Amino acid sequence: MPSYTDTVAAIGNTPLIRLNYLSDETGCEILGKAEFMNPGGSVKDRAALGIVRDAEAKGLLRPGGIIVEGTAGNTGIGLAVVGNCLGYRSIIVMPDNQSQDKIDTLKSYCDDVRLVPAVPLKDPNHFTKVSQRIAEELNTDKPGSAMWANQFNNTANREFHEQTTGPEIWAQTDGNVDGFICSVGTGGTLAGIARALKSRKSAVSIGLADPEGSALYNFFAHGELKSEGSSISEGIGNSRVTDNLQGTPIDTQYQLPDSESIPLVYEMIRREGLSLGGSSGVNVAGAVRLARELGPGHTIVTILCDGAMRYRARLFNRPYLAERGLELPDWLNI
Repeated sequence: MPSYTDTVAAIGNTPLIRLNYLSDETGCEILGKAEFMNPGGSVKDRAALGIVRDAEAKGLLRPGGIIVEGTAGNTGIGLAVVGNCLGYRSIIVMPDNQSQDKIDTLKSYCDDVRLVPAVPLKDPNHFTKVSQRIAEELNTDKPGSAMWANQFNNTANREFHEQTTGPEIWAQTDGNVDGFICSVGTGGTLAGIARALKSRKSAVSIGLADPEGSALYNFFAHGELKSEGSSISEGIGNSRVTDNLQGTPIDTQYQLPDSESIPLVYEMIRREGLSLGGSSGVNVAGAVRLARELGPGHTIVTILCDGAMRYRARLFNRPYLAERGLELPDWLNI
């Protein structure tokens, strides 16, 4: 096992895990990139590190500076992890409709978490716009003291995935990857990995796994940003095409209802020993769809984003699930 000089050095180089029962069921190799094994517990550690290193290189983040961001949770945790390790304070603005487990996790890393009402993007009090104003006010008082991470439109996000995550997948599969698919929040993960893989093998099929309630499936399928339904999965889906997602070479797209993705969360616990969040369920459901579209004998990679315990009060709450037409398996004694 390698040893690291600090926590930041441990971000990335996560293993690929074969999802045995789904691989056997589809006749494809379905592999999950274990991003939940990053120090902050999610794939967003990569975006955080990429954004911080880019800001340092450009002189936008100076020693002792403040990182400000609006986030549904995991990017905030990643920024706090990186910031704490490198000597930066963090101010994180978060919508108050996120799971309490994730809010509490973020607060354990960051002493300045500001919860705001969940409102549409066009509202001036949307969490991303509030975080931008905070950074601007700090810089007005003391120029150069704060950096707004701007994860949705800061393309350092996708560039870091293009430089790290994509090449790791290529090396771990010895170039024998036929498809990659994942869901989108900022778009950085899908966009960066797609660029890295397509530059090495143009025939790689890139897929978008989109939960209901997001407008991206309809955009890529029909050219219209239109959302339908809703999902209990947090931190994925979008009502717009971000700068990170712009120009991403997407070959196929699927709209995945909770009735298809959430049961896979429980099946992965029972069959694979993996306790993962709802976004991983969407990703794995997308990988199964892509495997069936491509046919047996192909290798499909997806992202295992984070752990289920950040969503414990929802994923393991029978009444909450029942209200949404979902069930917790009887074998889960909760």
